[in-house]
Amino acid sequence: MNGQKPLTKLKVSDLKEFVKITEEEIWDDLQEEAKIFLKKLLEGAMEDEVMEYIGISRKYERSEERQSQRNGYYSRDLETELGKIERLSVPRSRDGEYRPKVFERYERKRPLVKRAIKEMFLLGISTRRVKEVLEPLIGSSPSAQTVSNVVAELDEEVRKFHSRRIKDSYKYLFFDGVVVKIKRVIGNRKRTILCAYGIKEDGVKELIEFMIVDRESESAWTKFLNNLYERGLEGKGTKLITIDGNPGLRRAVDFVYPYIEVQRCWVHKLRNVAVKIPRRWQEECLRGAKRIYLAESKREAVKRFWEWAEEWRGRVPKAVECIEKDLDELLSFYDFPKKHWRKIRTTNGIERAFREIRRRIRSISCFEDKKSCERIIYALFQYNNKKWKEKPLHEFTQKS
Repeated sequence: MNGQKPLTKLKVSDLKEFVKITEEEIWDDLQEEAKIFLKKLLEGAMEDEVMEYIGISRKYERSEERQSQRNGYYSRDLETELGKIERLSVPRSRDGEYRPKVFERYERKRPLVKRAIKEMFLLGISTRRVKEVLEPLIGSSPSAQTVSNVVAELDEEVRKFHSRRIKDSYKYLFFDGVVVKIKRVIGNRKRTILCAYGIKEDGVKELIEFMIVDRESESAWTKFLNNLYERGLEGKGTKLITIDGNPGLRRAVDFVYPYIEVQRCWVHKLRNVAVKIPRRWQEECLRGAKRIYLAESKREAVKRFWEWAEEWRGRVPKAVECIEKDLDELLSFYDFPKKHWRKIRTTNGIERAFREIRRRIRSISCFEDKKSCERIIYALFQYNNKKWKEKPLHEFTQKS
């Protein structure tokens, strides 16, 4: 066994505990989004309740059986297990006799509501689960329209994110993709999330946008980048775009942002090099290749490349060729401030965000549908951006 300890068999109880911890971590991050969702649920429940009190089935319905009329709204706060919900819109009746029963019911059903909301956010919001949450709040089965309105409002948040104007304020841009599984009628299917990430002049990182596509093709990347450009991300102040080795992405970048310099990601490049090296030489050869981008200047990096190429070309010619053909774009980062080199020579920033997303959705395994995937990714984007806004990169804020 080469002196190594045998692997310990994973117990079912350990796996359950891991899933529980992972779900709790996701839930902690999504608390704010869940609180917004709960606010929509409560307001939707009160809309149903006040219409039942008045004696109508639709907001502006004319009915001879009306007992009263609507009279606008007033605001109130509510303490919940998710935190304080501020400025809830509570409907009023003209006769002043309508009293919401929703709050009383919510107090009695708090654990049920919280658990159901948690499931909806972690596993994808379904009409059935929304009805299960609304029913104890309303006191009866909610109308299909009420359920539809609640889900539609959440999807509207995502739609607004995808259609908002984007400030052209990024010094460095990074593009990459992550694969997820989404259910469909005839089985699960892998889909790719194309992602744009940026670093501003002041060092603030931001996940800018994402798009779910069937596969990472040139047409998909061109569509995604064109959408960013048309919404304001013209790259007028962008100095460098860092990408992986996907040829479709490279051509799309050249089409949409032809005048911005490109940096090939060293991490992706070395992964490609590794598969061209026999295992017995892999560690030594890659160690020599890494020395190229650790050089103190572009001149020194080129020198180190030729030394490495001379040593290895005879044994692993395809590995040497893999770096040689893209050497110019692998060394683009040397044209920028030295303190930025580590952040811009790879897509590690976006890869780390993807690792976090993968880790947090691992317990989900597979999204219910595309919309549920979009809601989760949107919520995690919002969470990360809020966190990063308060912590700009030190390399960009230090004076020397």
